[in-house]
Amino acid sequence: MTLSLFDDEESRRTWQEPLCEGAVVLRGFALDDETRILAALKKILAQSPLRHMVTPGGFRMSVAMSNCGTYGWVTDRSAYRYDRIDPENGNAWPAMPGFFAELAQKAAAQAGFKDFMPDACLINRYEVGARMSLHQDKNERDFTQPIVSVSLGIPAVFLFGGMQRADKAMRVPLAHGDVVVWGGPARLRYHGVSALKPASHSLLGECRINLTFRKVS
Repeated sequence: MTLSLFDDEESRRTWQEPLCEGAVVLRGFALDDETRILAALKKILAQSPLRHMVTPGGFRMSVAMSNCGTYGWVTDRSAYRYDRIDPENGNAWPAMPGFFAELAQKAAAQAGFKDFMPDACLINRYEVGARMSLHQDKNERDFTQPIVSVSLGIPAVFLFGGMQRADKAMRVPLAHGDVVVWGGPARLRYHGVSALKPASHSLLGECRINLTFRKVS
């Protein structure tokens, strides 16, 4: 399956899909910024390349990751944590482009969360077969701040669960340009991504890029 950037874009631009109290999908919200996002990512990843991190349990993650912003999320055999330094090169993470923060702020405001000021952007690359198990985002200090997640590339199924890992998760299809925002009563819900199925996107090929904006400090 090959996907065009322009397939059904107009019908998705202003579609807002509530998931539960505090969580919404903004269909096509990032489409207008796709060219700038991909150009910025090329520069960011030249400084801090994608890598497959290892969990404290010793498992190699199927998703390749990097970061930009004041803080970057990292994992190794010692812990999950945020750090100002890229452990692979000893340098500060690349700066978050101003329009990245503006996109995240606009999405958060559209979902009802004003004054969101992200200081971390996690960059995840999913290739076919890669997945993210159900987890909570709880390494941040202020849970009043939402999470903003931007999808680019081939489709994915976002798993959005409850407050317990065993709670049944909704299966939410995500396409290129979709943005998910969750906060408030939904902030600590478990979430993940099902294993990606084979597909191809006209700009990104056989992969999905996910940008996750967070307020860490």
